[in-house]
Amino acid sequence: MSSKRKGLIFEVNITGFTHEARGVAHHEEKAVFVDGALPGEQVKVRLTKPHRRFDEAEVIEVITPSPDRVEAQCAHFGVCGGCSLQHMRDSAQIDAKQDVLLDNLRQLGKVEAESLLPALRGPLWAYRRRARLGVKWVPKKNRVLVGFRERGTPYLADLRRCDVLDPSVGERLEELGALIGGMDARSLIPQIEVAVGDAATALVFRHMEALSEADRERLVDYAKHTGLHIFLQSHGPDTVCRLWPEQGELFYVLPAHDVRIDFLPVDFTQVNDLLNRDMVDLALNLLDIQLNERVLDLFAGLGNFTLPMARRAAEVVGVEGDAPMVQRGHESAMRNGISNTRHFVGNLFEPDVQQAWLHEKYDKILLDPPRAGAMEIMPFLAKMKPKRIVYVSCNPATLARDAGILVNELGFKLIAAGVMDMFPHTAHVESIAVFEPKKRG
Repeated sequence: MSSKRKGLIFEVNITGFTHEARGVAHHEEKAVFVDGALPGEQVKVRLTKPHRRFDEAEVIEVITPSPDRVEAQCAHFGVCGGCSLQHMRDSAQIDAKQDVLLDNLRQLGKVEAESLLPALRGPLWAYRRRARLGVKWVPKKNRVLVGFRERGTPYLADLRRCDVLDPSVGERLEELGALIGGMDARSLIPQIEVAVGDAATALVFRHMEALSEADRERLVDYAKHTGLHIFLQSHGPDTVCRLWPEQGELFYVLPAHDVRIDFLPVDFTQVNDLLNRDMVDLALNLLDIQLNERVLDLFAGLGNFTLPMARRAAEVVGVEGDAPMVQRGHESAMRNGISNTRHFVGNLFEPDVQQAWLHEKYDKILLDPPRAGAMEIMPFLAKMKPKRIVYVSCNPATLARDAGILVNELGFKLIAAGVMDMFPHTAHVESIAVFEPKKRG
């Protein structure tokens, strides 16, 4: 029954917008989630995936456009799954992401922010410094594709360029495909990891079998010609090794804080460098760190917040689960002449009550967890008696859940929250929230 409906064409009015940036409509008493549609539009759609309780569809014609609709800049938009909002005015994208954040706080966390922070915005194009590009030799096309997957499919999109990637890579997708297409290992390279620093761009070629000497020479020649730093990866992240140049540095600077952070190409760093600078400034201003205060930085990574905070605090304690990153964070502190930090390896998803840092008192706390959030560490925060907590989040659902714990169980209030546009033209919502203890009567 449902398979016969696939491909059905009909008209709908878009009345809402999902957290995944799809229009919401109703047809024959069922919800329909429509790729490429905006709220307020009348559109003609094609049914792509029928389900028993809802349907999925795609726009084939916009009959009445939204005033927020714009022409997508990228020729691959709609096919490539890398962006989902290029057809939406950038200010409307921010409004939609803000709605997602507030809706999650209300519905999942049962909390309301006392005030809304102005949205933090950065560059709209050429902002992306980190990416994992798929690579696929396609015999029917007699060439190698390099880029992101098609929207809703496991296949790589046939991309010529990417306007959101840093130009050192975004303008070289076809060039990289031609390079790999001329290699003996053209069918044995599944991905390229991209990491862009302030002075160099690194490409990590994942290869399923050892590369021939001829292939290694091709990669070295390409690196010499382009100035790109080439790394190889045969298995897991610990097998990443430099091919060319023999020496080189990847780093980024936070000039407002006189901090330089060195990193390896597979280390976690923020995707959007200019937005990251503003995010660090915002987080520190919200924390309002005083020179006599002790600060705890949880999920500290390489020290993106730890080192700038150390410029303002008496001491900063950074805790991170990845031991090599903790060591590199400590080394960065030393290189920056920062001596008032302590760095600990700690699994914050399974806190070890034997660790001394967990039982110390802190004036301010900053958290920047991964998508899973920080639920497991929440009960310990109240015992530390901080004057203020700033929570940086890449997932509004887990931020809302954790905000609910802080506010409804642990005696804090949510004094402010807002979005930061780390990933323009995508549905990804980066946000920041500020908590303070409730005053006891």
